[in-house]
Amino acid sequence: MFTRIVKMEFEKENIPAFLANFETVKEKIRNFPGCTFLELYKDKNDETIFFTYSRWNDETDLENYRTSELFKNVWSVTKPMFKSKAEAWSVDTLHSLK
Repeated sequence: MFTRIVKMEFEKENIPAFLANFETVKEKIRNFPGCTFLELYKDKNDETIFFTYSRWNDETDLENYRTSELFKNVWSVTKPMFKSKAEAWSVDTLHSLK
């Protein structure tokens, strides 16, 4: 299992449309085979910066999502709203304290 973190910076006027679209697709993303967790975060200091934080069983599952019609549809709506290019990281958990 690993975590995917995606940083997105939006044009301010596009934020309501992004949030509305996320509301309609979040369950589909979370229920995509191999996705075990999904959260959306907003930066505390810059209201135009958001992060998605998702957990995947393995890299094949993420790649299957990234080549799916669902991702293509989500990204085709989301990408034009960006102020700057999205950044993404795939990370392994080394320690987790609960």
